[in-house]
Amino acid sequence: MNNELAVCGFEAVRALAKQHPENIRRFYYIDERKKSFGDLFRDLASRKIPYNLVSPAELEKLSGTVHHQGVVAMISQPTFSHLTVSIVDGWIERRESALLLDCVGNANNLGAIVRSAAFFGIKNIVIPQNDLQTSVTTSSYRVAQGGMEFVDIFTIHSTQKFLSAMKGKMVRFGTDLRASLSVDKIASLCGKKSAIVVLGNEENGISDEARQNCDYLVLIPSKNGNLESLNVAQASSIILYELSKK
Repeated sequence: MNNELAVCGFEAVRALAKQHPENIRRFYYIDERKKSFGDLFRDLASRKIPYNLVSPAELEKLSGTVHHQGVVAMISQPTFSHLTVSIVDGWIERRESALLLDCVGNANNLGAIVRSAAFFGIKNIVIPQNDLQTSVTTSSYRVAQGGMEFVDIFTIHSTQKFLSAMKGKMVRFGTDLRASLSVDKIASLCGKKSAIVVLGNEENGISDEARQNCDYLVLIPSKNGNLESLNVAQASSIILYELSKK
C-alpha cells in the first residue's frame, strides 16, 4: 500500500515492537524469529492486528530487499512535524542540541546518522523540505538499527531562514573542509548553550547559505593528506561524540 512503510532488520523491528508497538499495522516473520516476538504477538492479537508466518521470499517482496533479516513490520508512512518556535524554545530551556541535515541525499547515510544521534542522546533532527534531502525509507530504518524510535525528526522550509532565526539562541556549527577549527573544540565553544550542528550533502558539503549562517565552521583533521574527508555518516559519529562532552 502506498501509505505504508516496511520496517525490516531484526534490531530495527525489535526496537519498534518494544517502543511503539501501536504503530504496527501488519507483521510478518519467518519461523526462526517466532520466539523473539512472543510478547508482540500477544499485543497484536489483543488489538486484532494481523501477524503471519511467511517465507523469506515473501519478506523480500514485502520489504523490497534481501536484507530483511527474517522480519517485516508494516507501519504508516512516517510524517514529520514542522519545526516551530515553541519547539525550539523547549530545546533551549532543556539545553538540548540538534542536528540539521543540509540535503543529505543517501537514505543509508540518514539511517547511520540517526543511529549515531540516538547512541549519543541527540534526539532532535531537522531536515529541509527539499528534493535533494532524503526522507525516512525502509533502508534508513534498517541501517538505524532501532535508532528511529529514539529521535524526533522535524521539517523546515528553509535552511537559511532557520539558521538565521537561531542566531544568539543556539550555537551554530557547520562542517567545512576549509575550516580552521578542529571538531574537538565544539564542547568548549558551546558553553552552557544548546548547539545546532549542520551536516552537509555527500558531494558538496553544506550549502553557502548554511555556511554563512553558522557561528563556527569545524573540521575533522585528517592524518592522511590524500584523504580530505570522511563519509557524512562517519563524520557525524565523531562530531556527536565531541558534542556529547558538553
